[in-house]
Amino acid sequence: MFEEINLSTRDYPAQALDERQISQSVKTINDKQLIDFVESISQMVLILDEEQNIVYANQSFNSFFENKKISHIIGKKPGDSFSCRHSSVAGSICGTTKFCRSCGAAHAIRDAVQGNRSTKECKILTVKNEAIDLRVTASPVTLQGHKLTLFSISDISNEKRRRSLERIFIHDILNIAGGISGLSSIMKEIDDPEELKQIADTIEVAANNLVDEIQSQRELSSAERGDLTLHYTAIETSDILSQLQKLYSNHELNLGKEITIRDDANQSIVSDKMLIKRILGNMVKNAIEATVPNDHITISCIGLGRKVRFEVHNQSFIPEDVQLELFKRFYSTKQNGRGIGTYSMKLFGEKYLKGRVWFKSTAEEGTSFYFELSA
Repeated sequence: MFEEINLSTRDYPAQALDERQISQSVKTINDKQLIDFVESISQMVLILDEEQNIVYANQSFNSFFENKKISHIIGKKPGDSFSCRHSSVAGSICGTTKFCRSCGAAHAIRDAVQGNRSTKECKILTVKNEAIDLRVTASPVTLQGHKLTLFSISDISNEKRRRSLERIFIHDILNIAGGISGLSSIMKEIDDPEELKQIADTIEVAANNLVDEIQSQRELSSAERGDLTLHYTAIETSDILSQLQKLYSNHELNLGKEITIRDDANQSIVSDKMLIKRILGNMVKNAIEATVPNDHITISCIGLGRKVRFEVHNQSFIPEDVQLELFKRFYSTKQNGRGIGTYSMKLFGEKYLKGRVWFKSTAEEGTSFYFELSA
């Protein structure tokens, strides 16, 4: 599969341009008619030269990045202009990393280089763990013998967010509320006290899950707006792990998978307990939903000097093409419209709690998600 969609270095040259080359490239688009056309478009538009380097950005693009000087991106690649975390790694160049194999923007530009107009959707996770959803169109243009690419960009993050709320939040809440309603109606027809108690316990678990779903969406919305308030308290990590074990052992998503706590020393830390539970809870939910029969989930925490490291492990293996897309908002191998859990791990864990979130997955050892932060 990867060989079929791998982007070649011919389409994305790895050589950086010097100032003379940049100046020469910029001069190739010194065409008033083209510039007037680009500036008349309400969308963000970049003009790329034959090496897929930015040689012009219109005012709409400038307005989108209020704090970024356009002169700083001239001669750079499109991913650099959006501070894509993958193109920002030392030695990496936009369009040539393994993550670019699944990037809609990279594929659209490749199509344009081959002479075809192309529209794709693109998910970018920035170096600040901000998720941007874009719809891009790359169109080939020839000017004075130079092959250029008009690269228009629409920010569809709000559209994606709204659709996500409709498909995920409302869908999940209706399912839980429907279950509570159905169980409540059954109670009217039951006389056995023991059976009534069992149903009441099930309703209590479902109601708690309902409150948890509402709270998780509230926290995510606040985090994306940048106004999430942190509440630091003294925490015993063993308490968090015990609460997660109890919650997800009885969760409606869990179809009999055992969750155990590894026998590690308890750690005392100061942090936001609710956010840590949210991060680890999403890791556990991912493990629960993995399609491995009779899977066993292990959660643990170890001390590392002035840091602690949480781990959630299960026996599933994440395919490489899926690994490249994890942590992007709304990406999921499940039904369309899902995929917030892994994205929120990064958002909460790194942007707000200043920790580090990552994973390892192999066919031999299964999958582990990690969250490391200062104690």
